[in-house]
Amino acid sequence: MEKSQSAVYLDIETTSLDPRDGDLTVIGLCLERGASYDFVQLVEDGLHASALIQHVSAHRTLYTYNGERFDLPYIKAKLGVDLTEYCAHRDLMHACHRQGLYGGMKQVERMLGITRNVKDVSGIVAVRLWQNYKLDGCRESLEKLLEYNREDVLNLRALRFKLQA
Repeated sequence: MEKSQSAVYLDIETTSLDPRDGDLTVIGLCLERGASYDFVQLVEDGLHASALIQHVSAHRTLYTYNGERFDLPYIKAKLGVDLTEYCAHRDLMHACHRQGLYGGMKQVERMLGITRNVKDVSGIVAVRLWQNYKLDGCRESLEKLLEYNREDVLNLRALRFKLQA
């Protein structure tokens, strides 16, 4: 499959809204090629610039939600990588706004009927899950965080198709 027919969806988890006082904890990627896709999460020793570049550069378009203001600048600050150098970026938040859909991604998902299995996790809970894992070694917390991130990423794909963006 050609690069022109491929897309990657990206969502990150962090310990703060500002990379100056926080950490990048998880990068979730849905690597789409036509009708099929693979899912990858970069975490701990696997979370580094070369792995991210390898995955993203193989695709034509990168999709995020509010990634222009949050995900991409956070990645650039923490890993020194400007992902827009490797593929085109489309922020689905702007596509939502063009269709009169405003709010955070989870709010827009509800408006469009996109469901979630992980209902009790928000950004602040995600930070606590990471802290529980790092400070107490709680594997269940890490697994829940990774499940939350996976759902965020896969719902980006669902959102794109609902919006026909």
